Amino acid sequence: MKFGVANVAKLKEFINKRMTIIKLLFVFSVLIFVVRQIAKIIRQVNGAQFKAVLASQTTGSLVLMMGFGFIAILPMLIYDFSIVKFLPTAYSPGYVVKSGWVVNTFTNLLGFGGLLGASLRAHFYGKGATKHQILYAISKVALFLISGLSILCFVSLVMIFGFGIGSIFSHYWIWLLGGALYFPCMLIFTKVNHSDFFNDLSTKQELTMSVGSFLEWSSALAFFIFIGYLMGLPINFAAVIPLFVVANVAGVVSMLPGGLGSFDIFMIIGLGFLGIGRSDAVVWILLYRAFYYFLPFLVGAGLFAHDTGGKINAFLDNLPRIFIRRIAQVALTVFMYFSGIMMLLFATVPNVVIVNQLYIRLFPYSIFFVSHLMNIIVAFLLIGLASGIWSRTKRAFWPTMVVLIISILNTWLNEAFTWRMMAFFAFILVLLGLSRRVLYRERMANSGGTLAFNGSIFVVTFVAYTLVGIAANPHTPLHFDKAYLFPSQAAWLVGFIGLVIALLVLFAINRYLTANRPKWLNTPFDGDRVRHVIDQYGGNENSHLAFLRDKQLYFYQENHQDQVFFMFRKTADKILIMGEPVGNPEKVSAAIDQLMVEADRYGYKLLFYEINQELTMNLHEIGFDFIKTGEDGLVNLPEFTLSGKRHRGERALMNKFDREGYQFEIIKPPFDSATLANLKAISDEWLDNRPEKGFSLGFFDGYYLQQAPIAVMKAPNGKVVAFANLMPDGNHEIISIDLMRSSSQAPSGIMDGILVNLYQLAAKAGYHYFDLGMSPLSNVGTSRFSFAQERIVHLIYEYGYKLYSFEGLRAYKNKYVDEWRPKYIAYYRGSSLAFAVLQILPVVNRPRNQVRFGPLKWFSVE
Repeated sequence: MKFGVANVAKLKEFINKRMTIIKLLFVFSVLIFVVRQIAKIIRQVNGAQFKAVLASQTTGSLVLMMGFGFIAILPMLIYDFSIVKFLPTAYSPGYVVKSGWVVNTFTNLLGFGGLLGASLRAHFYGKGATKHQILYAISKVALFLISGLSILCFVSLVMIFGFGIGSIFSHYWIWLLGGALYFPCMLIFTKVNHSDFFNDLSTKQELTMSVGSFLEWSSALAFFIFIGYLMGLPINFAAVIPLFVVANVAGVVSMLPGGLGSFDIFMIIGLGFLGIGRSDAVVWILLYRAFYYFLPFLVGAGLFAHDTGGKINAFLDNLPRIFIRRIAQVALTVFMYFSGIMMLLFATVPNVVIVNQLYIRLFPYSIFFVSHLMNIIVAFLLIGLASGIWSRTKRAFWPTMVVLIISILNTWLNEAFTWRMMAFFAFILVLLGLSRRVLYRERMANSGGTLAFNGSIFVVTFVAYTLVGIAANPHTPLHFDKAYLFPSQAAWLVGFIGLVIALLVLFAINRYLTANRPKWLNTPFDGDRVRHVIDQYGGNENSHLAFLRDKQLYFYQENHQDQVFFMFRKTADKILIMGEPVGNPEKVSAAIDQLMVEADRYGYKLLFYEINQELTMNLHEIGFDFIKTGEDGLVNLPEFTLSGKRHRGERALMNKFDREGYQFEIIKPPFDSATLANLKAISDEWLDNRPEKGFSLGFFDGYYLQQAPIAVMKAPNGKVVAFANLMPDGNHEIISIDLMRSSSQAPSGIMDGILVNLYQLAAKAGYHYFDLGMSPLSNVGTSRFSFAQERIVHLIYEYGYKLYSFEGLRAYKNKYVDEWRPKYIAYYRGSSLAFAVLQILPVVNRPRNQVRFGPLKWFSVE
């Protein structure tokens, strides 16, 4: 007796240790049996008959099946609302519905003995709960998962043996009896067992989960019968109920995911007993599987991917979401350009493209209008709006949505319906939806590249269309057989009118997308604000140029107090910033960040011009590339002296001026009209009708000259013959001059006389450096090892500037310069450097009398 008990204990221990392997062997053996039976059934199915039955289902019936299939899933959510009641954490109904849909659709299709459902529920509802609490909650609900099927087993027994319905399946009574006993036994067990596991399991909760389970299995049964009804099969549907229940009991016992195979075999064989052919039965089950299992699973997979993707996205600092949305935006832009060009080809040379095999293959992935005129107009609508989508402009979304939906519906209605077309257009609308969050800009700024690309499409189309019209006209010497070009002259004329309308459409779209200019582009000049910032925080070698009023100003504020300002001018889609920001050095980084955000919001890119090395490196760290554009020449004032060999020529020159009675003088503002008129005359004589520049260089302007002292050189008779206006930096560190003008009466070297006197005077005043300004392109792009873009920029600068000889200018400055400091252009990484330089040149080369500030306010030459 003891030996027998010991053997039983050992056997029990052996089985427990290997229970997983035993389960796997059981499932594997069932799977082999199922596969063999399915293969046998498939061999007996008539392929042609199967296709005919499947094809006979109407679109309306399929839509109804899909809708009711999703409804039939809903009762399963009762399990999830029951689980969260056993857990300490409160979850919103929306979260439970989403999570429950994922869990139940996954379990339906892929569940392995409930293991997948348990794992997923632990994943979704594990927040704030211990493993013990989660396990208890899931286990309690798991007890009731098949209680509804147990009740249906009892109902089936009553139908078969009480009413004779489905009596043909009476030999399955042992399956039904075993299933029917589960629910009452489980209910009694939960009441008589007084363990901690069942302490918080109330009768109400048991009834709720039992009702939920009954609704789940009943909904699946009702949906299966509903499919058969829509298929119009001649069958007593009441007799299907016991068969469906038995098949599901077999599926549960097999532990295969979704009862796959075991359920299907029982149903196909059983339906055969009810007079349903194998082909009809297979289609019936396939439709049931598709609409009850597969399609809801796809939705669940999407929700799961969204949930998991959200967590991964948060872990990776939002990069995956940005990446996906960016890809969607790019793909949508490509599609819109592609469709527009495809439509233009069809509208321009239809009889050529319709025989082109590549065009025919690509055509189903495009938009199509029957109307020749509409093809052209909508094509340019798509091209114009594609520019807005590419530029991430919010204003482009709804017009694009309307145009795409109308175009897709029109294409769908005018073309033969295909599921491939429907799926493709649905994908395009998904891309549009994903792109919406990427479209954050308030407007689109016209970039040269976009204008050139869109314009070239129109020009090429217009020229090609015109040539086609000429060639199709039999009265022209260039006539070809029009059958190869265009169907008729009347159709060509309609298209030509469409092109004219399309040009107006492109213009209107561009005006719409580029509307809503930022207010800071129209801020009027305020000299008091400029001077206050410079006086409070100091300026730099370029800050005095703000008083030229030919540049716009952007002020960065904190607590409504100006901290930093930028001098800039808008050119195409660039904000060209002159020099370093002026103001509080501690706030420069914050100011740049704010301006970058503001500019980007309105579609502009920052482009810094003539900035120092420190700012260049700081900009490089936040996404800018750079190139050296020249060197700034500085004279070390404390060390400057005319003694020695280096300046013996200047020493002799200064002695000559002293002997001849020339006098140096600093005159301070305000200047009277007579003084300004005299200086204006000298300036005009020096210019000799050459236009003055602006932006990085000063020009003669009365308001500008009133802002700082002017150094003049007077002839022995007291008449001013040369002058240079001072540019203080506000820091008492660097001083410079801007305009250097002399009359024809001034002797040679008069400017050296002004400079030497200024060096000596500034040194006494405590300045450290005298800035002689930049020598552009010094040592840039001249080596054979220089980057190609540097050599290209060197050529652009060499032939792009018109007024000054830079080689001579550097040679002149070298007489005095002790230190050359590099100057750079900083531009957005990924932008074209050559294109950026080409955008700079018109700004710095623009004649002064063509410079304007604000939309309608022009400054006079006076």
